[in-house]
Amino acid sequence: MVEELIPTAVDPVAAGRDFWTRYHELRRLQHSELRPDDPLTPDDVVEAQMKKPNPFDFHHYFEISRDGVMLSWFNGETVAPANPEYVTNKHLYWAAGYVRPDHRRRGIGTKWLKVIAELMDDHGCTLVGFHTTQDTGHAFIQRLGAEPKLTEIESRLKLSEVDWSMLERWVDEGQRRSPQTKLEIYDGPLPEAMWPEFAVQRSTLLNTIPFEGLDVGQIIITPDRIREHQERVALAGEVTHDVMTREPDGVISGMTDVNWAPYRRTLIEQQFTGVLPAARGRGIGKWIKAAMLLHVRELYPDAEWVVTGNAHSNAPMLKINRTMGFKAYRTGVEYQMTRDELGARI
Repeated sequence: MVEELIPTAVDPVAAGRDFWTRYHELRRLQHSELRPDDPLTPDDVVEAQMKKPNPFDFHHYFEISRDGVMLSWFNGETVAPANPEYVTNKHLYWAAGYVRPDHRRRGIGTKWLKVIAELMDDHGCTLVGFHTTQDTGHAFIQRLGAEPKLTEIESRLKLSEVDWSMLERWVDEGQRRSPQTKLEIYDGPLPEAMWPEFAVQRSTLLNTIPFEGLDVGQIIITPDRIREHQERVALAGEVTHDVMTREPDGVISGMTDVNWAPYRRTLIEQQFTGVLPAARGRGIGKWIKAAMLLHVRELYPDAEWVVTGNAHSNAPMLKINRTMGFKAYRTGVEYQMTRDELGARI
């Protein structure tokens, strides 16, 4: 009986092998449904990252299991007081759940609503966000009454179809249009001496991202957060690459970064790309993205795809990506609702 199923909190550090066995079994099932084309993150990488302390965010994990089988999984997070974003983002809670396909429409998913409400109350959060790419997820979230706030497009570029001569022209044009601007490439972790200035400029650029109607508070990167991120990336064996432009006065005017991991040798993840508003209109976005792609082509001959994501409303970046050959792969939606609205559904 569903009434007998009880959500149970999970501490990854203290969890035994029996937990990890049923968790990874459900994780594989979820992966085969949601991301069947992508390599699965190895078990040891997932465990190491979940066990690693994070001073900047509270992470919550819960399971619903029966007879040694995990039927549903929930994870949520919100900022911790040590996070520099705490003042502007402490009202936000982000939640995600998954129910085994053969146990859906039995009320298991709704059991997480009370858990979310209690966690929000514990941390003083007043707004909860959900994300989905699946019809079943949209139907569930919409029944709750959450409103769509941001539409995201995941796009993929097949490297065998890239017009490399076009990218070389973009690099040449970028250098010609900004002859005093220096292009910098960094493989692996950024030098620690760069962190203070990089953190300031990255924060500035990240806050220019169009989030449509989504409340994300303020994005603040610091050297300590860069260190924590690099430690977490290292647990997965991921290698990061950064390309940026620097103006004559030393200001970083544009940046883009990608990462690669040995367990997904054929797939490169394109992360953030941004150009300062004052430096736009000079082809810097095209310059740094082209320079990055030309660079990683030499580093990773086994790579077949580059994957990236953008807001549906980010027309300038989508135009660059489409010209490069990126094609829409999947669409996701971010929803939000208030704590009071959630409470009315419990």
